[in-house]
Amino acid sequence: MANAEAVFQLGIDLDTRVGGTIVDGAPSTAHAEETKPTLTDQAAKKKPATDASDTDALDHWAERDGRSYAGRHLIIDLWEADGLDDLDLVDDTLREAVDVAGATLLHIHLHHFTPNGGISGVAVLAESHISIHSWPERRYAALDVFMCGDAQPDLVVPVLRRAFRPSRVRVSDLYRGEDDGVQWLSDRAA
Repeated sequence: MANAEAVFQLGIDLDTRVGGTIVDGAPSTAHAEETKPTLTDQAAKKKPATDASDTDALDHWAERDGRSYAGRHLIIDLWEADGLDDLDLVDDTLREAVDVAGATLLHIHLHHFTPNGGISGVAVLAESHISIHSWPERRYAALDVFMCGDAQPDLVVPVLRRAFRPSRVRVSDLYRGEDDGVQWLSDRAA
């Protein structure tokens, strides 16, 4: 029971339907019409990998354009943006972003702060996550979009532009898990 409570505090309610939204610790009914299978249902239907090609397919590692990496991680800054305190807009935008990118939504958790109205939250995906932190009083939002497999994180940026109408957008693109020969701190002699 303690583990289930800890997981719920992280924004994952093991007893709710996949794709549900948690707003300030309570399930939202905004998207209650969804009847997706639970995580337990999905896990029960997966068959174990039987050969190397099945294992490769399950880990979502990407091999594209001569590069091998776990996934792409977009770090996105929005300036002079609107609607950053609108919980429904943020929820709807994250859902659209997931759909457009071809990702699989597992769960959304959003928290609306007072008195400034900022929103922090995450859409947990089978392919990783999309997170948002907004400062509506400064008309600024910081998002990160990490996706592996066949998901297309680049397609999220136009969705964000259309929803929040920022005057400026900065996108940094990281290839996670790519061994590009950079010396890591852990590789250096002490």
